[in-house]
Amino acid sequence: MAVAQVIKEINASAQAVWAELSPFDTIKPGGAIESVAYEGSGIGMIRRIGMGGGVIIERLDEHDAEALTFAYCIMNDDSPLPFANYKARVRIMATSDATCTVEWTGEFDARGDEDEAIRTATGIYAGGIKRMKEALSV
Repeated sequence: MAVAQVIKEINASAQAVWAELSPFDTIKPGGAIESVAYEGSGIGMIRRIGMGGGVIIERLDEHDAEALTFAYCIMNDDSPLPFANYKARVRIMATSDATCTVEWTGEFDARGDEDEAIRTATGIYAGGIKRMKEALSV
């Protein structure tokens, strides 16, 4: 099993980062993302992300506002991403009233080259954190 991880210090409160990063239904089409559809709400909700000529089907497995943690998995083995048995967890940890650390970790079996799959995952995590920082102007 491969592990990909991005850990970033953020100059914003843990609650502000949580409010921006944790909603599972806020991804919008743009860039590599061709389409997005959502089914349900809360834990168990599904999002379908059209990308690279295929669809990634993700399920929200955990969403704990008290612990500032959420987790999700990719449900379909035919996704365009180079992962099988994919699970990810995002933790936000306050380091002061005005700063926090985001830890985004994924575990998966690589389909193809493991190093390339890890680079793909860390790129996704870094991109998500970058978009969150831009939304918070930090």
